[in-house]
Amino acid sequence: MKTVLLIGLGRFGRHIAMKLNELNQQVMAVDKDEERVNAILPFVTNAQIGDSTSEDFLISLGVRNYDLCIVAIGDNFQSSLETASLLKELGAKKVVARAGRDIQAKFLLRNGADEVVYPEKQMANWTAIRYTSDHIADYIALGDDHAIFEVEVPNSWVGKSIGQLDVRKRYHVNIMAIKQNGKFSMTVITPDISLPVNSTILVLGTQRDIQKCFHI
Repeated sequence: MKTVLLIGLGRFGRHIAMKLNELNQQVMAVDKDEERVNAILPFVTNAQIGDSTSEDFLISLGVRNYDLCIVAIGDNFQSSLETASLLKELGAKKVVARAGRDIQAKFLLRNGADEVVYPEKQMANWTAIRYTSDHIADYIALGDDHAIFEVEVPNSWVGKSIGQLDVRKRYHVNIMAIKQNGKFSMTVITPDISLPVNSTILVLGTQRDIQKCFHI
């Protein structure tokens, strides 16, 4: 279990708080808006109304005591930047901040943020890739180049073993798991396993290799 200081309770921050609650993490949520703070109370350990650009307010929160500080402010970049900078000055262990554009990410990384997330950009990329092919069920980017795709097993692959297909050697793509009837098989993937009909597989590789392998 980790202790998380979550600053900014707009839509993005609210969804983070709800997910952290599902994961049984301890969350202190902060926002200047009283309605937002009251609305999030059922999903967090504690919440306070306050201005995160105030050094005195952040000091009162004891930012050094949190394993992670998330700056989820989306409607005021100046406040986001000041908050990230103050958090780091006050000894925050790790600061993750939301950015809307590349230039914002550069400023945040130079002024306190250890890492930056792009919720709109990341979701836009996912949507574009996911829905421009009939064969992709899900997609997770891993850095700038590699990704994990959940793809339908091609008809020509059904009944053949992973060793026969040899996609690792032919396409530099690794088959990680098989999903059938909505559930992933817990069986260790070995060359002698055959791919069943009406199933999907999780594959890992560069986006280019995966697209070439599955004609995406």
